[in-house]
Order: sequence, then structure tokens, then C-alpha cells
Amino acid sequence: MLDLLAQAAQPEFARPRIDWFALSPELVLLSLGALLTLLDVVFAERAKAITSAIAGLGLVGVIIPLVAVWTRVNDGDVLYAFAEKKPGATDPVGLEHYVIDEYAIVMKILFVLVGYVVVLLSTNYVAEGDYWESEYYGLLISSILGMVVMASARDLIGIFVALELLSIPAYLLAAWRKRDKLSNEAGLKYYLMGVFASAVMLYGMSLLYGTTGSTLLVDISKAVGGRESSSIATLGIVFVAVGFAFKVSAVPFHNWAPDTYEGAPTPVTAFLAVASKTAGFVALLTLVYVGFWGRGDVYEPLMWFLAAASMTIGNLLALRQTNFVRMMAYSGVAQTGFIIAPLAVAGNGDIADAALSTTVNYLAIYAAMNLGAFGVLIALARKTRSAEISDMRGAFHYAPGLTAVMTVFLFSLAGIPPIGGWFAKFRVFSVLVQDDSVSGYLLAVVVAVNSVIALYYYASVARTMWADEAPDGDLTPVNVPPSLVAALGITVAITLVFGILPSVVGDFTDVSLLAGG
Repeated sequence: MLDLLAQAAQPEFARPRIDWFALSPELVLLSLGALLTLLDVVFAERAKAITSAIAGLGLVGVIIPLVAVWTRVNDGDVLYAFAEKKPGATDPVGLEHYVIDEYAIVMKILFVLVGYVVVLLSTNYVAEGDYWESEYYGLLISSILGMVVMASARDLIGIFVALELLSIPAYLLAAWRKRDKLSNEAGLKYYLMGVFASAVMLYGMSLLYGTTGSTLLVDISKAVGGRESSSIATLGIVFVAVGFAFKVSAVPFHNWAPDTYEGAPTPVTAFLAVASKTAGFVALLTLVYVGFWGRGDVYEPLMWFLAAASMTIGNLLALRQTNFVRMMAYSGVAQTGFIIAPLAVAGNGDIADAALSTTVNYLAIYAAMNLGAFGVLIALARKTRSAEISDMRGAFHYAPGLTAVMTVFLFSLAGIPPIGGWFAKFRVFSVLVQDDSVSGYLLAVVVAVNSVIALYYYASVARTMWADEAPDGDLTPVNVPPSLVAALGITVAITLVFGILPSVVGDFTDVSLLAGG
């Protein structure tokens, strides 16, 4: 990116050509955000009735250019948003600063679908909570745009810009209940920890740029890929990885998650727990497979520690929780460990692609089951006005459908066949065993043990909902609005299909992200 700016200052430099077709999903999202902002400015309070519908329809509309671009990519093309025509050359050469390949398209589709489900979860929640709706959906779309940009960024500056574009709206959304102390605390903690993580990451990026002279990941890979590279470059790799460990709430950088999740509005919590975390993993995968390729000696031990610590500590802390949101926060920390685990063996060239596909696979299944669990909580809270597990007692007696759906999500999170989560955990275990090393086998044992530990607190919530008596014997049915029904229908269908027909998600997430491309 800096090289492009320097060359652009030279008179003889030809400006990079822009592939508008490749950028069409981003342009549609940008237009959607601008439209929501314009409606807010022009119509103010009168726009409240239509903003959620416009946001939802707009996200559905983004699927159209995504599918069109995916068709080109599936034909074997790799699209470059920017291209440069060299002197004497006939055709322009793609610049690898912003790449649209199969990996990027799969992640963009995942982000847009998650955003659509969050809009469905938010529709009645925001409208009935006396929130300013236009700003809410505008910030949500802005954050999704940052995630979509992150999927294609192959440059340190592009990754940082995408990270800030997705993070800054998220800070505001976390504090959306402006008159609530918990929400203000959640937003402040998330902001302060996010800024600290960005500072650590930027310091690591500055070290990498200082030692390699480039911000382009393929150039960094060539410079630091050998074992003889400098210790400063090694420190830069560690700092960048640690910065993103904060973003994905990996132990020991997870302390912000429980308070932020509890204080934020529940749809925002679902968004942070799924989309924001997935974006952090997308950046981490891109860095490992493109920028740091060949330095498994640096990132593999770090990922091993982060995975084992996150799984174990997250599960042990989740066992003690009495609030469902806090339990899901620590559960999310543990799930982070499962998702990171394949990266601990990603440096093994024989299983590198399998490790990448396994992580993407887990992210897709995790998105469905986690969003669904928060959706059921939002529905039940319309009656209980609480997120305490004790207030979910006897839910089967007045909301049998919601209880059954929540059981599907909880057992999927625990990895019980034939629901989606079992396939995600099985693939993680399989990849670790394929590494055929002591560290791989040991981490596989940690995965197996923690899967059993997690089953205890997930099953405990299910037992509370099925077997206990309802508080005060109140059996008044829960009124579930159509938008919540749609969100739960989408997530439970995906969770079940991914478990019963694992080849579906396997084919969808079978991607490759090779160094240099």
C-alpha cells in the first residue's frame, strides 16, 4: 500500500486500474449504509418503521453480487481489485493488496448472512426498547462492511483499516443502552481493551514493516519465511498475533468479554460473539497462511498455548456461571480455543489446507448455533425479563418449541451427534491427530477432555429448562415475533443440516489460502 502511494507520486506512474465488478459487494454495502444514514438525516424519527426492513433487504441484496463474483472465482479466477499495467505489457497485472478468491468469498457470504440474522434478532428488540433505530442499523452495516473488507485485505494497512472499520461501530453498539450503567461499562471496557489490542498489533506491524520494508503480506512472507530471519521480525509476528488474540477473546486476553457481553444489548452481544470474533479469525488466518507462512516455529507454539488455555480456562469458568450471557461469554472463550487449535499444526505442509478448512468449517457452524442460542434467550427474555439461568426453569411448560430449539443449539455447542457441532469438533480432532506429533496428539487429548467438560454446563441449562418447575407456576406462553421466528428457523435449519449432512458445510468451507495468493 505504501509502495503504491509512493509510486503514485511519480509523474510517469500509471494509476492502478480498479475492477469495479470485484468490488461490487463492498459497493452495495457502502450504498446501503449511506442510504440508512440519509434516511436518518432527512426523516429522523419517521424513518424508524422502515430502517430494519431496509437493512435486512439490503443485506439480502448483497448476496447477488457475491454470488456473481463467486461464479467467476469458481471458474478458477482470482480477482484483484487493483491492477497495474507495466511498461511494454499488453495486459495489466493484478496487485495483491486486495484479493478476491474462494476463501474471501466464503467468508464474505458468512458475514452477510450473520448480519442478516442479527438484523432479524434486533428488529423487535430495538423497536420495543426505545432505541434510535437508524443509527443502530447504520453502525451495524458499517461494521459488516469492515468485516467484508477484512476478508480480502492482503496488506497490513488494509487489515488495520478493516479492523478499525468493524471495531469502532462495535464499541458504540456495545454501549447502546445509554442510560444503563452496565451497557456504558461494557462499551468502555470493550473500547479500552480494543484500543490496547490495536496498539499492540500496530507495534508488531511497525516491526514487520521496519524489517521487511513492505506492508504487502506476500513480500513479508518472502522476507520472514526463512528460519534465519531477524529476531525483530519474530517479535513482530508475536505482537501481531497477540493483538488479534485480544480480538477473538483468547486466554489470557479474554477478560473484557464477560462484562461486555452482559452489558451490551443481547443482539449486539450475539453480533460481537459471532461476527466480530470471526473477523478476527479471518485476519489471523490470512496472516498465518500468507504473511507468516514458513514461520511455524514462531506461531505454532503460540497457537498451541492459546488453544489449550482458552479451552480449559473458558470451560472451567463457564461451569461457575449463573447468568446465561456470562456462561455463553466463557463458552465463547472455550470455543475460541477449539477454533484456534488447527492453527497449532498449520505449519505442517501436508495438512495445512485441511487445518484452514477445519477452522473455516468451525466458524460457519459456530455462527449458526451461537446466534440461535442468543435468539432463544431474546425470545424467552420477553417473558422473564432476565438472562439468569434460574429464570429459565420450566421453560418447556410454557415454551416447548423454544426449549427444543435451545436444546439443539446447546447440544450442538457441546458436540453431540448428529447436530452440527459434532462435525466441527471431529474435524479439529482429526486434523490434530493427522499431524502425527507429540504436540498434536496432546492437544487432541485437551480437545477431547474439554468437550466432555463443556457438555456438563450445556446439559445443565437444558435440564433446567426441561425438568424444573416454572417460577411461580406462570405458564403464560411466550409471544415470539415473526422476525425472531425467522432467525431461529434459519439458524436451527443450518445447525441440523450441517450435522446430518456434513458434506454440505464441508464442500462450502473447502478452501485454500496459499502464501502469495
